[in-house]
Amino acid sequence: MSNSDIFIGEIIGTAVLILLGGGVVAAVVLKRSKAQNAGWLAITFGWGFAVMTAVYMTGALSGAHLNPAVTLGIAIKDNDWGNVPVYIAGQLLGAMIGATLVWIAYYGQFQAHLTDPEIVTDPAEKAIEGPHDGSAAKAGPVLGVFSTGPEVRSVWQNLATEIIGTIVLVLAVLTQGLNNSGKGLGPIGGLIVALAVVGIGLSLGGPTGYAINPARDLGPRIVHALLPLPNKGGSDWSYAWIPVAGPLIGAAIAAGIYNVAFA
Repeated sequence: MSNSDIFIGEIIGTAVLILLGGGVVAAVVLKRSKAQNAGWLAITFGWGFAVMTAVYMTGALSGAHLNPAVTLGIAIKDNDWGNVPVYIAGQLLGAMIGATLVWIAYYGQFQAHLTDPEIVTDPAEKAIEGPHDGSAAKAGPVLGVFSTGPEVRSVWQNLATEIIGTIVLVLAVLTQGLNNSGKGLGPIGGLIVALAVVGIGLSLGGPTGYAINPARDLGPRIVHALLPLPNKGGSDWSYAWIPVAGPLIGAAIAAGIYNVAFA
């Protein structure tokens, strides 16, 4: 695979991943959506189908990592770091494009939601009080469409949850998901990994919303900060490091486990 193939493939694949994954969240939570209140099952299966669609679409082009944690895990496994910056740049840009497309597709629903007085109690921002210290983290009422956030704000628990979920994901990729070259996801592996994402969401998604992908969280969070959404509130940057650091730590641990137990 050439650098251009990797870059273009990761842009397209990650954009599709976020378009369909963020799209199902928008469908479930936004006012005036036909799928409003469809629930957590719809969100978890929607994200699983998003992974499957993006992998099958771009696997032959870039290997469909679609996630810096997956890229890091494969790089550690193979001790091959040459294409890592290209992968991550494509993933971050693709995630931002995908989040922007969600906004376009649900433009009317965003407007209805963010101008509804029942939803927007404070037109500037919504404060989420910390569990022990009384600190307030500022998160807007539609931030969850773009990025993740904790139900209980506890740094060690939130970080641990993201680490554990990503260990499961990256181990699934490394043991079951890779194609014959070992550089990306294969046809059967793509399905297995998509189902693993559903399982992680159902079992481990409750505490933090299961980012398990730094680009998936950071790229759309940047888009949320930039979009001209009325009454959108804050982007919760005080929490933003956890869904980046947690998955990267989890990926490194998973690759270490793989090299010790499976290689």
